[in-house]
Amino acid sequence: MIDIRPIGYVIGLLVAVLGLTMLLPMAIDLIDGRGQGHVFAISALLTFFVGALTALACQTGNREGLTLQQTFLLASGVWIILPLFGAIPFMIGATDASFTDAYFEAMSGMTTTGSTVFTGLDALPRGLLLWRGILQWLGGIGIIVVAMVFLPELRVGGMQVFKSEAFETMGKILPRATAIAGQISVIYVGLTVACMLTYLALGMGAFDACVHALTTISTGGFSTHDASFGAFSGKMEYAASAYMILAALPFVRYVQLLNGNRRAVFQDTQVRGFLWVIGTLTLVSSVALVMLFPHHWEQALRESLFNIVSVISGTGYASVDYMKWGPFLVTIFFFVGLIGGCAGSTACSVKIFRYQILFACIRARIRAIHAPHAVVVPRYDGRPLSEEVLGSVISFFVFFVVSVGVFAVALALTRLDFVTAISGAATALANIGPGLGDIIGPAGNFSTLNDPAKWILSVGMLVGRLELMVVYAMLTVRFWRA
Repeated sequence: MIDIRPIGYVIGLLVAVLGLTMLLPMAIDLIDGRGQGHVFAISALLTFFVGALTALACQTGNREGLTLQQTFLLASGVWIILPLFGAIPFMIGATDASFTDAYFEAMSGMTTTGSTVFTGLDALPRGLLLWRGILQWLGGIGIIVVAMVFLPELRVGGMQVFKSEAFETMGKILPRATAIAGQISVIYVGLTVACMLTYLALGMGAFDACVHALTTISTGGFSTHDASFGAFSGKMEYAASAYMILAALPFVRYVQLLNGNRRAVFQDTQVRGFLWVIGTLTLVSSVALVMLFPHHWEQALRESLFNIVSVISGTGYASVDYMKWGPFLVTIFFFVGLIGGCAGSTACSVKIFRYQILFACIRARIRAIHAPHAVVVPRYDGRPLSEEVLGSVISFFVFFVVSVGVFAVALALTRLDFVTAISGAATALANIGPGLGDIIGPAGNFSTLNDPAKWILSVGMLVGRLELMVVYAMLTVRFWRA
């Protein structure tokens, strides 16, 4: 029988910390004097005490090391349970949301998906707007930890290729994972502060700058305005694009950079591939906009860059309704969302390294056809790829495509149209945010969907954030017998 005490202890501590963070939006609401301070006071007390009592009840468990089953349960349990408590302010606050809507919003926040069921954001109490940003910011740092510590150990989707980097890094600068986690936390906070100061310098209000910095660096995409980033323009879009790119790069490379390896970032195959894809797609989109619509070249470049970066990083901001850009560009945006950023970042979706490994495998197979007697070994970042890694990556692609199909069918059964169902499934599993179409596209939101569809999408966000295999492995009989 699996001992759940170590799992309960860690989750209890995290829930207690989540309760303490509710004091920040409580302070904002008290300062504003809109009578909403009690919302976060009640939420904080309930969340903190439930978390603290759970941790105390489970503290006798052995925490020296987790078994494989415990690790899977912990990784899944965090993203299932924390949104339950994160949803409380939405249910008792000004949004007066149902449990379904509140949990959807909290799950979208914690998984940094960015899909929302709330309208009238401009009129909501600032405490709730800040809370949405905090949920995404906390989810972002949690995702980096999972990507660096859990997924490589669990050999999920080829992540084992980064196992040595997570604990040693290039050049073995930091031998301990705790030291890396500490430096990554400093970098994460530093990027957030730098982003906020940049927004302030460019003219954004202090509160907007704070919330948008939280959701930019977490590549979450929650905004304080219904118009999303369309409420801002010009240089602000360039700044946001730059910080979204920085947040979508491997944070372990920043650790190496701080420790003296100045070439660490651009030596990374992922980084070079990611930047090349952004540059190419931005150029193609800009040319298409200038040719198809009366766009000035600078406007075309700015809007293309911002929205391409927003979608590929999984941030989900929208500065314009790109559904009006025609079928060619809409198709590009759909597939861009299925690429994703770099592993070990706050970005989501399939991740650029898996495509690079897949293409390396394809190239090796083609070379083997031309030279049947040659020994051709696929390589990634100069290193030979094992059959285990190749199998994991190919399995991930198969599971991802099948999952999109299954979730799309499930959504269609709730009477959603084809475009909404297929793009909703893709955006949930890839944790992008907006989908396609008039309902959940960049100019819409998820508020009009029925409750079954929202629960299906909530499950999809969880499955996608944990890279599919973590959740699917728990659905097998062997997992519980091991």
